[in-house]
Order: sequence, then C-alpha cells, then structure tokens
Amino acid sequence: MVLSEIYNHLSKFSVGIAGAGGLGSNCAAALARTGIGTLIIADFDVIEKSNLNRQFYFSDQIGMTKTEALKENLIRIKPDVNIIIHTVRLNPSNICETFKGCDVIVEAFDKAEMKSMLIETLQSKMPETPVVVGSGMAGWGKNEMIKYRKIDDTLFVCGDESTEASDEMPLLAPRVGIVANMEANVVVDILMKMK
Repeated sequence: MVLSEIYNHLSKFSVGIAGAGGLGSNCAAALARTGIGTLIIADFDVIEKSNLNRQFYFSDQIGMTKTEALKENLIRIKPDVNIIIHTVRLNPSNICETFKGCDVIVEAFDKAEMKSMLIETLQSKMPETPVVVGSGMAGWGKNEMIKYRKIDDTLFVCGDESTEASDEMPLLAPRVGIVANMEANVVVDILMKMK
C-alpha cells in the first residue's frame, strides 16, 4: 500500500486522546502526520514551563490551555485534520459523550487512578472500542524494557509497565516520546485492519 492509499484509508477514522500532556500531545502529532481524519482531544490543564521538557508545546504557549495550543500546533502540521477539543476534566459521566464515535481511544494520563478510571469506564460503557494505554516511561535508557502488549481484543499497553515517575526518576522527552509514538503506531495498526 502506497502512502497516499494509507492516508486515504486513515482519513476515514476518528481517534480520541484522553490527556494532552507528554503522551497525548506527542501521540496526537504522530497521528496527525499519518493522516488520521479526526482527532478528539480532552484535557483540562494549562501549559507550564515545566511541561516543555517533554510535551509538544512552545515557550510562547505557556499559560494557554493544552487543548487550544495542541490544536494550533497540529493544524500547523496538517491543516486539513479535523480537531475537536474538549477543555474538561474527564470523569465517568463525561467520557462516553466526549469520545462518542471514536474508532480508537488513547489513554494519556499521568496519574494511575485516572488511567484506571478511564479504562474501567470505557470497558464497561464502550466495550467494543479499542483502548491504547501508556504505562511505565519514566527515566532514561533501558530501551529494551519498552514494549507493547495486547491484553485482549480491545486493550493494548505500551511502555515498560513498571517505571513510575518520581523526583529521582522524572519523565523525560526520549522515553515519553518513544511510548507516545508506540501508542500512535498501535492505533495505526488497529485502524489499518478496519474497513
């Protein structure tokens, strides 16, 4: 399949991204570059200087909402991508409405309890929708530990599944970027198998 055929196929699909930080912003950039037709992005946060070490934002965007800034940046990459943003804190009562119609949903939260809440909500209320999760990307090196695992037909995990962020083991651009791009690659793989 040539690149134009891949773009044409992927343009039919909608991908939800829950969180627009290090994982979500970089995954969204990779998906926009592959020709995904619609990206639905949800996050409540604003950009801080400390985010710039690993998130797809720029210093002149500090103080902007991540959703608005990410939309601006993605349109610079691919002006014809349809980007729908929701500047909200996701919870069990708004997840399904926010990501209604998505063919795949990417989990891109920092906190374990938010990850669990999203997965549990989607598996109970949208059980047919594939979910791609990031888990374990703090620190540096240890490339051989970063992997992909298919848990079942609708749940996929990317990362080393063990390295938690801390003051001594911070989130840095290289490993976060690897996992974000791995998530995007899993999304593309799922969608390329869909009609």
